[in-house]
Amino acid sequence: MATKNSPNSEALNLRKARGAFFTPRILCDFISLWAVRSRNDKILEPSCGEANFLLSVGSLLRSCSSKSDLSSQLFGVEIHQTSSLEAQRLLADAGFQSTIVNKDFFDVPPQPIYDAVVGNPPFVRYQDFFGTARTKGLQAALAQGVRLNLLANSWAAFVVHAAQFLKPEGRLGLVLPAELLTVKYAAQVRRFLLNRFSSIKLVMFEELVFPNVLEEVVLLLAEGSGSTSGFELFQARNVEDLRAINTHSWSRYYPEGSDKWTPALIPSEALNVYRQVLDDKQVETLLDWGESSLGIVTGNNKYFTISAKQLTQHHVSREDCLAISPPGSRHLRGLTFTAKAWNELVAKDESCYLFHPKPNADSRTNDEYIKLGESAGVHQGYKCRIRKTWWRVPIVPVPDLFLTYMDHTCPRLITNEARVHHLNSLYGVKLKKDRRVLGCDLLPLASLNSLTLLGAEIIGRSYGGGILKLEPTEADRLPFPSKALLESAAEDLRVLRPQLAMALREGDIKKVIKAVDNTLLKKHLRLRPTELESLRTAREILFKRRTGRGRKSRGEN
Repeated sequence: MATKNSPNSEALNLRKARGAFFTPRILCDFISLWAVRSRNDKILEPSCGEANFLLSVGSLLRSCSSKSDLSSQLFGVEIHQTSSLEAQRLLADAGFQSTIVNKDFFDVPPQPIYDAVVGNPPFVRYQDFFGTARTKGLQAALAQGVRLNLLANSWAAFVVHAAQFLKPEGRLGLVLPAELLTVKYAAQVRRFLLNRFSSIKLVMFEELVFPNVLEEVVLLLAEGSGSTSGFELFQARNVEDLRAINTHSWSRYYPEGSDKWTPALIPSEALNVYRQVLDDKQVETLLDWGESSLGIVTGNNKYFTISAKQLTQHHVSREDCLAISPPGSRHLRGLTFTAKAWNELVAKDESCYLFHPKPNADSRTNDEYIKLGESAGVHQGYKCRIRKTWWRVPIVPVPDLFLTYMDHTCPRLITNEARVHHLNSLYGVKLKKDRRVLGCDLLPLASLNSLTLLGAEIIGRSYGGGILKLEPTEADRLPFPSKALLESAAEDLRVLRPQLAMALREGDIKKVIKAVDNTLLKKHLRLRPTELESLRTAREILFKRRTGRGRKSRGEN
């Protein structure tokens, strides 16, 4: 997220394409004040945009020195020529002589000559971080022993490369996406930081920082050389809290292996309880129950998913279609998806069919619908284009359970009693043979407990708007009751199920979680009241943090 001097200096969409966003001055001043320790410090701002950080640094240096020529102390690199020229002009207007290089930062050979590197790296998602740019970034990281995968966004390689410009005891102060704490591809960056610096501090914000941007950010303050086993964390409400940060306490967190750093956001007592419960033999993972997988990828749901009325309209035979759960998950409110519920959706003219002619079918019977797709350019879409026959969609097995992997409230399991196929708006779970009956019967209800839901908040990732998302491998790691534990609680859960299923359909998820907690975790797992309350509180902290940002992004109070 390269810094900008004014949010109106470019069209928003052009800045987004470059990963460039306006950085509030208070952030620049805070990081600069932390980074500058001497009037003779040499400071680098890579991807400097219009030099917000260098302007802050210049003001600090001028306040402790009468020197006006800071060209040997203020350095910037900026790939965008217009921005680099504007940076030079703004610094000159402020009375600072500096050195700004118009160049790709990854093309600058690292020299460990700077006392501090500060700034706001460009945040370019992996879909747009490709070609030469990606190759240079990955190579720069690999040169330091950090192997990033192809899903890594641009900031990850940027952090590793920037650290190589520091003196041994230098300081790295950056504004980064909160992905640093949560995403799998950033594990290598997290490990690098712990191995490179002797001190790491992070500042998180409950509220969104950047105007017009839903991305959550974290401030990275790393210094010294050697290594550290953990980091300090300060959770601010908003940027205004930075003004009094020294009057508040920082919490200390020690990550385990390549784990995400999300657990640092909850109280240490609750984290200890969570980890202890995970070690209990009565707690397993979803993978112990079965394997989760992506749903059907059509390449164009609007075309391939059809309603009953469209079948008649386009003369498509039902024999050339598969029954599916309609796109999305709004219709999955209860614990089971029944054949009756599916038929009701058919009657409402929902898209309950997938166009999928049998391999030996005479394509002439579907010529009208196939030609309709070609006239609309459906066959030119990437997924369709790479198929041998563009309109023959690859099918995945019918799952025992559906899993909502993107949700504002929490991920949920739904028994696929209707035995229909699913699209990639859901994950499917195929249960192990010896667990299928019990799992289909009770796992959707049993999963609505504070341990599993806390695990989802820790393992998953918060997206803009407050949505929680789980990747398939993350879903597999969710903590679930073991088979033995669920068997012991089965009768009690069956007694509760009718009233809890009703509460779930009415949207009273809190009532469901409390009842399942008391039955499954308290009565059968034998958690003490204080332990259960710790799990509930920790989950509530992460849940409110995530959904609170979502409400604010939508302009709600």
